[in-house]
Amino acid sequence: MTQPLKLRLMALIEAELPADGRLPTERALAERFNTSRRLVRQALDQLEVEGLVWRKQGSGTYAGQPQDPTGDLAARIAGETDPIQVMEARLCIEPELAALCAVRMTDDEITRLRTLATRQVAADAQTIELWDGALHRLIAQCARNRPLLTAFALLDRIRSNPDWVAVRARARSRSSMAVPHSEHEVLINAIAARNPHAARQAMHDHLSARFMALQAEFDGTTREAGE
Repeated sequence: MTQPLKLRLMALIEAELPADGRLPTERALAERFNTSRRLVRQALDQLEVEGLVWRKQGSGTYAGQPQDPTGDLAARIAGETDPIQVMEARLCIEPELAALCAVRMTDDEITRLRTLATRQVAADAQTIELWDGALHRLIAQCARNRPLLTAFALLDRIRSNPDWVAVRARARSRSSMAVPHSEHEVLINAIAARNPHAARQAMHDHLSARFMALQAEFDGTTREAGE
């Protein structure tokens, strides 16, 4: 029931929001889409779980991720590191997040994880980037470990550096960087089976494959800059 409404909200987010990313009120959205506030709230709940919007009490709903204390630090680190180092850090953190998810994620959350993985099939590079990020964010959130989530959020903010996004977009446009659905399927199946060891290995294998493709693109970009 909320799926068509959620798609319309996503279209609104992509095309019509003000500079601060604030969405209209639930009442205004209900009137705009000729539906109830309850359905609007449910659709926004789903978008929030997927990491596409966030809410600030007394202020409203905003597109993207909430500001956090890691913001200034991320901006500083982005100028002192490179995508390769960030991927090395992800390989240290995200396999453990996946292992924790295998024992802490609810069945409903696993269902949402499968939905996010499915949305990447036959998508363009930009859409893959969006949904892949949402999938990894959901895993980080559902591990329910605040220190690890903060570390993940810091890396996620660093990865939003425009130059790095451009490198990943070029890499994803190549067949070697396209995220095979099978990689996410193996990961999600391990989490659903409540097998932390398998989930840890699946995430490690998934990130290692992305790491090799990104490294090849990054090395090629560096060589071109030096010519």
